[in-house]
Amino acid sequence: MRQDEIWDVDAAQRYDTPGSGMFAPETLGPTVDRLAELAGGGPVLEFAVGTGRVAVPLAARGVPVTGIELSEPMIAQLRTKADERTIPVVVGDMATAAAPGRFALVYLVYNTISNLLTQAEQVACFRNAARHLTPGGRFVIELGVPSLRQLPPGQDGIVFHAETGYIGVDTYDPLSQLLVSYHFTFDDGKQARVGRCPQRYIWPAELDLMGQLAGFDLESRHADWTGAEFTAESRSHVSVYRRREDNRGDDWSRRDTSTDHPTA
Repeated sequence: MRQDEIWDVDAAQRYDTPGSGMFAPETLGPTVDRLAELAGGGPVLEFAVGTGRVAVPLAARGVPVTGIELSEPMIAQLRTKADERTIPVVVGDMATAAAPGRFALVYLVYNTISNLLTQAEQVACFRNAARHLTPGGRFVIELGVPSLRQLPPGQDGIVFHAETGYIGVDTYDPLSQLLVSYHFTFDDGKQARVGRCPQRYIWPAELDLMGQLAGFDLESRHADWTGAEFTAESRSHVSVYRRREDNRGDDWSRRDTSTDHPTA
């Protein structure tokens, strides 16, 4: 499935869960706090800005936020919360699209880099971040750690969450590093609603190598947005990469993009 098929009108309308899930204050608050700190008062760019879960409260802090987003239905949902002047958005792929200007911080949250289904696309995403950053700027990625250690012998799937009305199942293909998340939602009726999201999972060491190829050095890695220690038992990480001062990248990174048109 293509990403624009997954993030359609129906998905956009069901995405926001104000006050709960990934919109819960205890989840969203530390995310916004840390990103505002890393921005240091400079402008920021969110890859895959979606419906503005992070961008809207970050902009409310006075941080200038621009977004790149492939799904027009997700952008339409964002527009119910913030207009184009408040959060300008370029329609396009986070691995290739260009936003005008230069940024102190580019960020990519909640496993979204895994929506790029090949290693080459994921490396291109790092390079695209480098092209948008000022020298010494930061690229922040929030990403889960693959749960292969939890797989029973001979099985390729695990239940990652279960509660009343919802079951989540992940299946893994270690050869292609393809992870497919299945989301089963149901009520008192006989039929369940099933959604699925394919991803390419990335090990932390592989992510660091992608950063090196794009001219980044790993500055810090924590288990969450509050700064908890990252250990072998951590289920996720927040990794901060810093663009090298002498990293000039390719010809695009040396262009003045202030007059560029958005690309899809």
